[in-house]
Amino acid sequence: MKTRVYVTLKNGVLDPQGKAIHHALEGLGFSGVNDVRAGKLIELDLADGVSEGDIDAMCKQLLANTVIENYRIEKAA
Repeated sequence: MKTRVYVTLKNGVLDPQGKAIHHALEGLGFSGVNDVRAGKLIELDLADGVSEGDIDAMCKQLLANTVIENYRIEKAA
């Protein structure tokens, strides 16, 4: 079972990578970009029978720092 975990910084948490991307886009002449927030995508190929609770535990214990990050789990078809 293919599963994607999207991890993003919580609102209010400084995002230096996003700021660097924003600055680079401006430097390349792209206007109209108000803000950039960077995150990460983790793709998991899981065996049948892995529960949603197990996936949630993976996120809380390793894949996301829940103090400063949010995560969203998406099962691929």
